Amino acid sequence: MAERRTLGPWQAFLYVAGAILWAVPNFACAQQKFPAKPVRLVGPAAGNIADTVSRTIGPRLAEGWRQPVIIENRAGAGGTLAAATVAKAAPDGHTMLLISGQFALGAVLQPNLPYQVLKDFVGVSQIGYSTSVLVVAPATAKSVKELVALAQAQPGKLIFSSGGAGSNNHMTAEQFGFNAGIKAVHVGFKSGSEELIEVLAGRAHYCMASVAAALPMIRDGRLQALGVTTPARSPLLPNVPAIVEVLPGFSRDASFGLFAPAGTPLSIRWQIGRDVARALDQPDVRDRLQGMAFAPVSSTPEELDKILREQVATFTALAQKVGLRTK
Repeated sequence: MAERRTLGPWQAFLYVAGAILWAVPNFACAQQKFPAKPVRLVGPAAGNIADTVSRTIGPRLAEGWRQPVIIENRAGAGGTLAAATVAKAAPDGHTMLLISGQFALGAVLQPNLPYQVLKDFVGVSQIGYSTSVLVVAPATAKSVKELVALAQAQPGKLIFSSGGAGSNNHMTAEQFGFNAGIKAVHVGFKSGSEELIEVLAGRAHYCMASVAAALPMIRDGRLQALGVTTPARSPLLPNVPAIVEVLPGFSRDASFGLFAPAGTPLSIRWQIGRDVARALDQPDVRDRLQGMAFAPVSSTPEELDKILREQVATFTALAQKVGLRTK
C-alpha cells in the first residue's frame, strides 16, 4: 500500500496559489462582456409613448455603451408581437422589451399568449409613468366629488367611454368607479381619440384619457379636467388634483418597464439599470419626457420584478370584478 504524502506548508501554499492563478483567467472568460454588440430595444408601434421613450433614452445609452442602440417596432396585438420577439432572444442583455403596463394587462386578458410574462421575462429597470386625466364636459361636473355625487344619485345611468374593452384607460376608469363606489356603464371604442369625441359630443359623461391627447381640449375649455391618475399632480396641469387626493384608495399603475429574456444575468441587468437611471437623469431627457406628461422613474431589477407581479395580481382581480375574466 502506497504511503500517503502530506504537503508541507510552502508546498500547500504554492498548490493553492497555482489553482487560483489557473481559475482567474477561466473565471474572467466566463463573465459576459456587455455590450459586446448593438443593443435592440423592442417595443410596440412607432409613435406611441413607449416608442418615444425608447428613442429619447436610446442615444444616451449608446453614448455610454459605445454601441448602437436600435429601436425596433413590432406593432400589433397590444405589444404581444414585441414581447414574443424578446422572449425568444438570447438572454444576454442585447435584446430588451420596453413596454407599458399593457404587458401585465395582456397576460391577464389573453390566456393563449406565446409566452408567460412571469416566467419568460425578468426585470431590468422601471422607466417611469404615463399620466392619464379624468375629463368631463364642463357642464357635467367641476370636480371629482361632483362627478361622484352625480353618479351616486343616478346609479347605472352615467356612461363612460374608453379606447376599447380591456384597454388601459378602460381598466383605469373601472378602478376609479370601484374606489368611488359608483356604478356606470362602459362603452368602448376603437381609439383614445374616439373616447374623447364621445365626451365632447355629450354621448358619454366622462372618460380617462392621456394628458397628451386631452390637453388641447382642456386648455381651450371644451373639456373639464377633474383629476390626474399619477400619485402627484402633473406639471402640465398643476391646478388639477391627483385623484388620490380626493379618493385615498385610488391607485393606477401605468408604469413602463424595461424587460429582458429570462436567464439574463443579474449583473448585466444591474449594469443596464444603472445606465438607464443615468440617462433618465439627464436634464434634456427629463425635460422632454415631462413635456409629454411622462414622469421618469428608474428602479432596480428586483423592484421591477415585484412591480410586474403586483400588476398581474391587481389586473387579475380587477378583470374578475368587471367580468373580463372568470378566474
